[in-house]
Amino acid sequence: MLTVRRFRAFFIMSSIVMGLVLAPAAFAQDIDTLEAQVIDVYERISPSVVNVTATSVSLDAMGDVVPQAGTGTGWVFDTQGHIVTNFHVIEGANNVFITLPDGTPIPSEVIGIDPSNDLAVLEIPTGFDTLQPVPLGNLDDVRVGQFVVAIGSPFGLEQTLTVGVVSSLGRTIQSPNGRFIGEIIQTDAAINPGNSGGPLLNRAGELIGVNTAIISPVRGSSGVGFAIPVNTVERIVPSLIENGVFPHPWLGINLVDITPPRAQILRNAGMDVPVDFGVLITDVAPNGPASEFDLRSGNRTLNIGNATVQIGGDIITALEGEAVRTTRDLTILLETRTTVGEKVDLTIIRDGEEQIITVVPDERPYTFQPARQ
Repeated sequence: MLTVRRFRAFFIMSSIVMGLVLAPAAFAQDIDTLEAQVIDVYERISPSVVNVTATSVSLDAMGDVVPQAGTGTGWVFDTQGHIVTNFHVIEGANNVFITLPDGTPIPSEVIGIDPSNDLAVLEIPTGFDTLQPVPLGNLDDVRVGQFVVAIGSPFGLEQTLTVGVVSSLGRTIQSPNGRFIGEIIQTDAAINPGNSGGPLLNRAGELIGVNTAIISPVRGSSGVGFAIPVNTVERIVPSLIENGVFPHPWLGINLVDITPPRAQILRNAGMDVPVDFGVLITDVAPNGPASEFDLRSGNRTLNIGNATVQIGGDIITALEGEAVRTTRDLTILLETRTTVGEKVDLTIIRDGEEQIITVVPDERPYTFQPARQ
C-alpha cells in the first residue's frame, strides 16, 4: 500500500514539474500567435480607418466669433465613399473633414444621422476608390472574455491601436437625444476622447462594434468603454444612406415606471395593480398607434411625490413575450425587436386582468432633413 502511495505521489510531482518546464514554451507560443493576429488586423484594417474633424463657430461673451473644432474617428462602410462615425462627433458642425490614413484631407457631407443610436454617415466625393470597407462580424458570435482590438484617434493621435477583451454584453447607455441604446458591448480596451466612431474588431479583423462612450471621472480611459453593436449598425446605416434617417418604431404613449412602492400607492388610490413592475400608460397621442389599437391612458390624476400622474390606464408588462419592467426596457425592445408597420403583441394589465393587445407601431416623428435633400 505504501508503494502505491509513493508511486502516486511521484506521478503527481512529476506531472507538476513537467508542466512547469513545458508551460512557458506553450505560453510563449500562444503570445506569439496572438501578437501576429493583432499585427495582421492592424495592417489590414487601419487603412480603412479615418480621422474625422468637425468644425463650428460660436460667439464669446463679447459677441466675437470663436472657431471650434472636435475630432473623432470613422471607418469605411462600403465602396461608394460612405464613412460611419458617431452622431455626437459631428453634432452641430458647420463643416466636416475626413483625413485619410495617408494624411490627405477631404471635405465630407453629412448625409444621414440617427441620434437615438449615436450613428452618422458621411459621404466623401473623391479619394474613396482605393479604400476598402471594414468587414462586418456577427454579434451572435461575440463572447465575454474574447480578445478585441480598437483603432482610432484618441486625443487626435491618428491610427492608434489599443487592445483588450469584451468585458460584458447587453449593456444599456443613454443616447445623445436622451433615449436608450441597448445590446451595448462593454470593453476594457483603452477608449479615449477621439476614439468615438472608430471600429471595435475581433481577431479576424471584423467589426463587432462602434466605439462610442466611456465611464471615467477624468475623461480618459478607465477600462470601462462601450461600443454600439454591429447588428445595430447593419440595421441603421443602410437606411441612413438611402433616406438620411431611420424609421424608429413609435407607439405614441407617455409612460411612468411601476415600482413596488408606486404599485402600492396606486393600490391605495383604488387601482387594481397585481404587479410590482411594468410601465403605466399615462397619456395616448391622438391618432397615434396606441389610440388606434385601443391602448388606454389614465382617466384621473394622482400626486406621486412631486409629480401629478394620470392613473387608471393600461400597464404594459411584456412585448412579444419579453418582460417589460421599465420604460427603458420597452424602448430597447421596440428598437431591437420591432419594425415600423409590423404587428407586435403587448401584454397589458387592464382593470387587474392580463390580456394581449396587438398593435402596429408607426414611425416616430422626426425633424432632421438630410443635407443632400
